[in-house]
Amino acid sequence: MNIRIIAILIAGLLTCAAVQAGELGMAADAGTLGAGVHLIFPLQDRLSARIGINSYNTNYTGSTTDIDYDFKLKLQTIDALLDWYPMSGGFHLSAGLFHNGNKISSVAKPANGTYTLNGDIYTTAEAGTIEGTIDFRSAAPYLGVGWANTIGKDKRWGFTSDLGVLFQGSPNANLTSSGCMASAQTCAQLYTDLNIENVNLEQKVNNLKYYPVLRIGVTYSF
Repeated sequence: MNIRIIAILIAGLLTCAAVQAGELGMAADAGTLGAGVHLIFPLQDRLSARIGINSYNTNYTGSTTDIDYDFKLKLQTIDALLDWYPMSGGFHLSAGLFHNGNKISSVAKPANGTYTLNGDIYTTAEAGTIEGTIDFRSAAPYLGVGWANTIGKDKRWGFTSDLGVLFQGSPNANLTSSGCMASAQTCAQLYTDLNIENVNLEQKVNNLKYYPVLRIGVTYSF
C-alpha cells in the first residue's frame, strides 16, 4: 500500500480518537524542510504523535569539476513522529519515519557550445541536452529533540520547535542525454562519461544524506 495512503489512514484514525477525547492540536511551521502543517494527537501524559507535510522549491546554480549546472531543489516530505516528554516541561525527544520526496533536478550548462565530461569534449549538437535528477531513499528515519509550550491566558496558542537529522541515505544521480547524434563509438563514450559524472554529482551532494532539520512554528489546540 502506498505510504501516503497509510499516512492519511493513520491521520484519520488518530483524528477520530483525539476528537472523541476532546483533544487535538494543529501546528504551522517553517524551516529547512520548507513550510508545513502538522496535526498533533496526545496519546499519554508524556507522549504525543504528530503527522504532517512540508514542502518547498528553490532554484540555484552549482558545478562539479567539469560542468556547471542549473539545479532545482524540490523538498517534499510527509512525516509521522512520536514525541516523548521525559520531564514536566516542553522539552521532548522525537523519533519517526518520513516519506521522503526530496530531490534535485539538474540541467547541464554548456560552455561555448560544448560539454566537457571526464576530459572528453562533446558539442551540444552531438550530446543534445544533458539533464537528470538526484534523489534519496523514499523511507527515511528521523531522530531529534524539540521544545513546545503553550502561550496566552487561554493556553490554546503555543510555540513549537524541532532540531534533528533526517537520515535520507546516499544520493542517487541519474544524468541522461536527450539523444546522441554522433558516431556509435562517440555515443558509447558519452554514456560512459555520463556515468562517471553521475558519481561526481553524488559526491557533490553526499553531505545531504544526513539532512539537518530545523523547524519553528505556532500551535493551536482545539
